[in-house]
Amino acid sequence: MGISIHDLPNHYPETQQVYSVIIDDDRIRTVVTKHSSTVDHWISRIYSDYNGVLDHLIVGLDVEWKPAYGHEIPHSLVEFLGDPDFTFVGVGIGEDVQKLDDDYDLEVEDAVDLRYLAADRYNSKALKNAELMGLAGIVLNYGDIEKPRHVTMSNWEDYWLFLDQIKYACVDAYVSFQICKELL
Repeated sequence: MGISIHDLPNHYPETQQVYSVIIDDDRIRTVVTKHSSTVDHWISRIYSDYNGVLDHLIVGLDVEWKPAYGHEIPHSLVEFLGDPDFTFVGVGIGEDVQKLDDDYDLEVEDAVDLRYLAADRYNSKALKNAELMGLAGIVLNYGDIEKPRHVTMSNWEDYWLFLDQIKYACVDAYVSFQICKELL
């Protein structure tokens, strides 16, 4: 699996970073921000772009952070995570959902752990303990996808993330989405 990241034109460099993360032949426009207005705009675009297109949308979700208290949580994010028309998927997503609730009082309405979907599909209890990239190998026939420990353990609180962190987060969400698409 080939993964690369490239800068995209950015009209608001003081509030966001914009990249194209390329995974094989798929290009994922990736926006990184700590500004509520950017989050509001992104969520508004999701609702606008997919309004009436699908009955139910799948969103890959992974959370990496050390709690940073005092940041304003955009109301649009509260509504997005709580919207029953979206299913948020990931490996160990229950832990991520719990962290969001414990640290930020954010509730995710519909979260599905991909390990249980895969265990049911493949009739394998062992998959209930699989990691994301292990599931990607089984479900999607992906070869090794690098998830360097130094990135996992890096500082996710920095004002701007570094490129390896952005790739890591994007790949996690993308692979989760692709696995769910294949299993449903």
